[in-house]
Amino acid sequence: MSVQVEKLEHNMAKLTIEVAVDEFEKAVEKAYHQNKNKISIPGFRKGKVSRQVMEKMYGKEVFFQDAANIAIPEAYEKAYDEVEEEIVSSPEIEVTQIEAGKPFIFTATVALNPEATLGQYKGVEVEKFDTTVSDEEVEEKINRELEQQARFESVVRPAENGDQVVIDFEGFVDGVAFDGGKAENHTLTLGSGTFIPGFEDQIVGKQPGDAFDVTVTFPEDYHAEDLAGKEAVFKCVLHETKEKQVPVLNDAFAEEKGCDTVDEYRQDVRNGLELKKRDEMRAQKEDAVLEAIVANAEMDVPEAMIKTRLHQRVDDFAQRLRMQGLSLEQYFQFTGLNEEMLMEQSREGVEKSVKARIALEAVVKAENITASDDDYEEEIRKMADEYSMEVENIKNMLGEKEAAQIRKDLAIRKAVDLVVEQAVEK
Repeated sequence: MSVQVEKLEHNMAKLTIEVAVDEFEKAVEKAYHQNKNKISIPGFRKGKVSRQVMEKMYGKEVFFQDAANIAIPEAYEKAYDEVEEEIVSSPEIEVTQIEAGKPFIFTATVALNPEATLGQYKGVEVEKFDTTVSDEEVEEKINRELEQQARFESVVRPAENGDQVVIDFEGFVDGVAFDGGKAENHTLTLGSGTFIPGFEDQIVGKQPGDAFDVTVTFPEDYHAEDLAGKEAVFKCVLHETKEKQVPVLNDAFAEEKGCDTVDEYRQDVRNGLELKKRDEMRAQKEDAVLEAIVANAEMDVPEAMIKTRLHQRVDDFAQRLRMQGLSLEQYFQFTGLNEEMLMEQSREGVEKSVKARIALEAVVKAENITASDDDYEEEIRKMADEYSMEVENIKNMLGEKEAAQIRKDLAIRKAVDLVVEQAVEK
């Protein structure tokens, strides 16, 4: 196999990859064995027809397409490893020669990692971020924690907003029950806006044991078209009303949170908020610094690179959905989105991260930043802890490329620290 690299405009390149005759012949033979049980020829048992007979019947090219599909991934992977340039997109493949007795030739058009021409990257100005935690923020946090510890206790009185009620209901339109409009022992928080507008309001004032009708009109844009804009009557029975009981802020509550007194608990909450705000401000400052550096730099980012990152983003999202028991197709059905719309929603963020990475790679080069062996060993230890594995097992799993990528990522992190630390807050 041989590969030639032709540089194109806008950081694109065309790889011309030639697969030797004997190597392509192996792919053709493999394609024959994959297909021989699928082809029927009169007078021959299926799966027993020789390749020669098939090629005589259908032509020498009968297995070429499948052979190309076999040969291309392996040949491209070898070419990818051979070329010195860093390829940052999926290849666009075009077959240019596929003939009996001749080398198989195809091209792969790819994006190459762009290099940025840096402008100012040290001492860039960013807004000063305030990490002060106010008394009001502390009290809001405490109130949220009290709310989280709230319990609902049964009461016998007219229901009020904020109460939980347990109800049976069945909905009717024009006197006919409709699908999905019935439930028993359903728990509903009044005032939550969970149900159709007006439904919860008509339960306020009712008491356990009451049977009553609730009349509402479905919104015009209701997701079920057969119900949209129509008036419905729900026959309801209220079984139980529960009142929210929020804990009292006292030393006993503070002890549950690991503190001796309310004052100590309040200070603990303040410390936590300050730490969180410092982390948030650091992230915001980092974003602002990188945005300024990118704005000061010049770079030509190929669209193929962005598209590849967008597809990777969708693949990662699909994997997260699968971990939750949901397919990407189901997600599209529920949301009305499609892959193109999902990628368009992600485009701005992807472009931002790609450009920031390119600029930081230029900073690494300009400052001659490297990851030391100690840096690498510490990162491997972190990975081992995260995956509950032995350090040596992690090392054995990593190939040269993966190890080199880890070192590169560590150098990028050092570059981020450098430009953020040297930024000027105004």
